Amino acid sequence: MPFQFRDLEIADVILIEPRQFGDDRGVFMETYRASEFQENGMDMSFVQDNYSRSRQRVLRGLHYQKSPQAQGKLVSVVRGEVFDVAVDIRRGSPTYGEWVGEVLSDANRHMLYIPPGFAHGFYVLSHEADFVYKVTAEYSAALDRGIRWDDPEIGISWPCDGVPLLSPKDSQLPLLRDADNNFEYAVPETYSLRDIQTSGDSHRRD
Repeated sequence: MPFQFRDLEIADVILIEPRQFGDDRGVFMETYRASEFQENGMDMSFVQDNYSRSRQRVLRGLHYQKSPQAQGKLVSVVRGEVFDVAVDIRRGSPTYGEWVGEVLSDANRHMLYIPPGFAHGFYVLSHEADFVYKVTAEYSAALDRGIRWDDPEIGISWPCDGVPLLSPKDSQLPLLRDADNNFEYAVPETYSLRDIQTSGDSHRRD
């Protein structure tokens, strides 16, 4: 199968490992197949693709878009290496205010799916990084929001010494407790990938 899907510590944030085919010409892999994602609990439509290039020590985030234009994101790095973070900001969630982080790089070619209701950010570890991501809702400036990268109540262990390179906008973002956030946690109607794995459901875990 073209992908392996792995749950992280917070339910619904999924690490995706594409199967790679290499020879003396280079490497080929699939980066998305709708049917595989749907069969592994991620039934969504992507409507916009984004790209950014950032230099070392740049931190972008923590960003999210409010409902009704909340965005799920499928993120990856095509050149370089970043430390990528998702923060649960769904009020009432058992993991509200908690975070998970993964290193994404052009070497491991891993992807991360971050569902709506999470703030997202990344810190660049390499000299430069080219970052690409698909989103489930188009950008809306009116609903664009964010949270401070160093909110002490969240306590992200960023792999940086001192203050990273931030945009003026990101340097002035509010703390989570003060953020304009309309996400509410709802008990899922379907199983998470972790539930599927535990219960022996017929969903595939390649």
